[in-house]
Amino acid sequence: MLKGIPPIISPELMKALMEMGHGDEIVLADGNFPAASHSIPSNQLINGHGHGVPELLTAILKFFPLDTYVQFPIMLMNTVKGDNSPAIWKEYEDIVNKLSEFPVRIEKLEREDFYKRSKRAYAIVATSERAPYGNMILKKGVL
Repeated sequence: MLKGIPPIISPELMKALMEMGHGDEIVLADGNFPAASHSIPSNQLINGHGHGVPELLTAILKFFPLDTYVQFPIMLMNTVKGDNSPAIWKEYEDIVNKLSEFPVRIEKLEREDFYKRSKRAYAIVATSERAPYGNMILKKGVL
């Protein structure tokens, strides 16, 4: 065990966060996201089951610098026509605003674009998040 690392950050997740370089992306996937099929063969699948995205996001942002060189260092999966804007998005904005050192803009990607981008991510964290449209992509910056 190490001091100061929240227990929600598994050794596997901490290793991936440390290995990532500037511009690499990590997906925090909700429970409905096809994490296993999207992680083969190019990226890691990390087990985050038993946790929700807000809890993981809060823990990760204590260590993870967001990219300041892009317009949108965070991306969400946009809703499909007819679906309401998810309440969890406000929770994400509140967490990011509280923990980020600079104003962060969040982009909403169409579903298929989000899937394509997730297949290129460095890692996908499969969570037990139950909120619809609870997926997000974080782009790593520099210290």
